[in-house]
Formats: sequence, C-alpha cells, structure tokens
Amino acid sequence: MRQDWRGLPVTTGRAETVEAIDRFTAEFLGYGQEAGVIVPAASADPGCALAQTLAGALHLFLENAEAPRLAAPFLAAAESGAADVTAREREHLAAARAWAAGDTATAAERYAAVARAHPRDLLAAKFAQYHFFNLGRLDEHLAVAEIAAAANGDVAWSHGMLAFGLEQCHRLPEAERAGRRAVEMMADEPWAHHAVAHVMETQGRLDEGIAWLEGFAPLWQRCNSFMLTHNWWHLALFRIDREEPGAALDIYDRHVWGVWKQYSQDQVNAASLLWRLELRGADVGERWRDLADHVEARGAEHVEPFLDLHYVYALARGERREAFATFMESLRRYAVAAPPRWREVALPAAEGVVAHAQGDMRGAFAKLDPLAARWGEIGGSHAQRDLFVQTWLDAALRSGQGNAVRRVLEARAAARPAISVHRRQLAEGSLRS
Repeated sequence: MRQDWRGLPVTTGRAETVEAIDRFTAEFLGYGQEAGVIVPAASADPGCALAQTLAGALHLFLENAEAPRLAAPFLAAAESGAADVTAREREHLAAARAWAAGDTATAAERYAAVARAHPRDLLAAKFAQYHFFNLGRLDEHLAVAEIAAAANGDVAWSHGMLAFGLEQCHRLPEAERAGRRAVEMMADEPWAHHAVAHVMETQGRLDEGIAWLEGFAPLWQRCNSFMLTHNWWHLALFRIDREEPGAALDIYDRHVWGVWKQYSQDQVNAASLLWRLELRGADVGERWRDLADHVEARGAEHVEPFLDLHYVYALARGERREAFATFMESLRRYAVAAPPRWREVALPAAEGVVAHAQGDMRGAFAKLDPLAARWGEIGGSHAQRDLFVQTWLDAALRSGQGNAVRRVLEARAAARPAISVHRRQLAEGSLRS
C-alpha cells in the first residue's frame, strides 16, 4: 500500500504507478495534454485497480459512442482486482461503471460520496462536478467544490473548482474572489481564468474580460484542446458583444477550430461560435461545411443533450439534410426510453433549433417557447445555454412575436447595459410586433 500526493492510500506495490496517478491528477485538474500517462501505467500494473479505473474514466471523457467500449477492458481489469482494495478505490470503480453504462446520475452521486468521505480526493470531486454540471444539478456541483476547497486550501485547482461552482449558482462576487485567489496561488490555472471570465461575461464587463483573458492566453498553449479552445471561445464572446465579428471570426479560425476537430467539445465550441455570430448578423462564409464534415462523421450519438443540440444545428446549417434527418430519427427513438430530460427537453429543443437553422422562425419559436424554465436540464453553463435563449428570442423577433419576449429583452438590457444588441432587439420587437 502506497500513498498519493494528497496522502490517500493506493493499492499497489509500484512507486511508478503512484507517480503516474499523481501526474494524471495534475494533468487532468490543470487541463494539460499529458493525462494519457495513466494508460501505459495501467498496462504496466494490471493489479492496480485505481490505475485501471482512472484509465477507463479517461476514455469516457471522449464523450463519443466508442468511449464505453474503449473503457471496458480497463474497468474489467479493475473489477478483477477489486476484492483487496480500499473502499475509496471500490467506489471510484462503481462510479466509473455507472458512467460507462450511461447512468450518469448514479456516477455523479457515487463520485460525490467519495469526495465527502475522502475530501482530499480532488479527482473524485472534479468527476462529480462534471456529472452534476451535465445534469444541471448546480447546487450539488457547488457543494462538492466547497468540500474540496475546504480540505485542499493549499491547492490552486480547488479554488478554481470552487469559483466555477459559485458562478454557476449566481454567487458572482464570491466566484470572482475564489478565481482570483486561485490565480494568485498559481498563474497557470486555466479553469480559474475561465471561471472569472464567466463572471465578467455575466456582468457585461467586456473590456475587463478581454484584458483578463488576453493576459493569460499565452499560458493556454500547454492546455488540452478543450481548455485551449474554450478559453479562446470565451474571448470571442466578448468580441461579439463588442460588435467586433471580424475579431471573433479570427479567433475562430486561429484558436477555436482546428486543434482536435474530432473531439466533441471542440466541435461544440466551434458550432456555438458560428451560431452566435450568425444570430448577430455576421457572414461566416463556408465555415459550417468543414464543421459539418466532422460532426457528420460522428454518426448519431446521444451522449449528452447539450452536445446533440450543437451537432444537429451544425448538420442543418452545413446542409447535410440526410445526416440531420437520420440524427433526428435516432434521437426520437433514443428519447423514448432515456431519462425524461431527453424526451421532454432535448427532443423538442432539437426540433426547434433545426427549424431555426432552416429559416422556420414561427416553428422554432413554437418548439422553444415552452422550454424556457427547463434549459438547465440539458447541461452546459449559463453562458453556453444562453445560446438557446438567444435563438428563441431571434425566432420570436423574426416571426413578429416580439411582445411575447419583451420582458425578457428588457431584463437582458438592464442586466448588461453595455451590450448594444439588447437595445436593438427591443426596438426591433416594438417595430415587428
């Protein structure tokens, strides 16, 4: 029995395995490019259940149809050695097993149980946050981060985790303090850069947001594709809100699309950015076509509702009629037996965004309007899900139903007065209604 960097026991006789687990943890929490170090470590130590479990979990983060198959041999190996390991290691395995089976609610709860019982286990807390975030269970997302930060105050990553949890629960001043504390402890903490950017985006602090992110951008080159492209995506949002579509498109071309075109989150960042630019009237040229090529190659996957909505919109805007028709038919079949959020939120939302992509604004509004109170169930952050609110507003304005959304437009204009699009939309709504 050995101990990891936080003093937690690991059932192995190999110091090299614990070193690999520690490096995996640092790379994962820091969004580095070397998290794959856990895979050869697991292969070299087949009796270490925790190494096997973490290698399986890493594959599940691919968020594609192949992920459970790729994770399966590692989880099976972990299972074969699970009789003589600690309770913490067994719970990690049970959580990963539930995740691989598609039961993300159970995975979230089991990872959270590990974090409560072993508060120095930052990986368990981070994995729990990931699943609670996707499920829209944001109070639990924050609760796990609070446990982790209390027990790991000397670790910058714990404060970054806390910052994002606070922001998602609308506790913005606390979120900014936690994010800035993380960066004071370790400047190269990209999740904290991201959390503070969320606060500034929510408050409409455009110039501050740009300066904040541009100041850290050189550090992101060592990040994995998700964190690299997502932080640049946030910078592009500030440029869009400043009415600088050319600058946002330049960010898209240089930093958002092209790092790992096959990865789910890279595709989502790209689709979201093109979509937002078009909602503001920008011409994105032929960019949808290349993105649609890579989305189409995925086939009809249904890993998370949030992902599906971006995939199907990209297929529709890329004019892949057969592909998005197949995708929608697959989604309808999947939603029948899936948890209610798929049938009651994801499916009508997908039908609504496809209608919008095809220019049917009245149909889009009819599908999206009943979902106003349920967007949290599809996953994604408030900033990410605001895209669907923007689409609903656009459909209302372009179909002459501005009065139906006037109060929402007024609230948005009051919350972020520096952003001129809200005032324009209010004027357009009055003219068109």
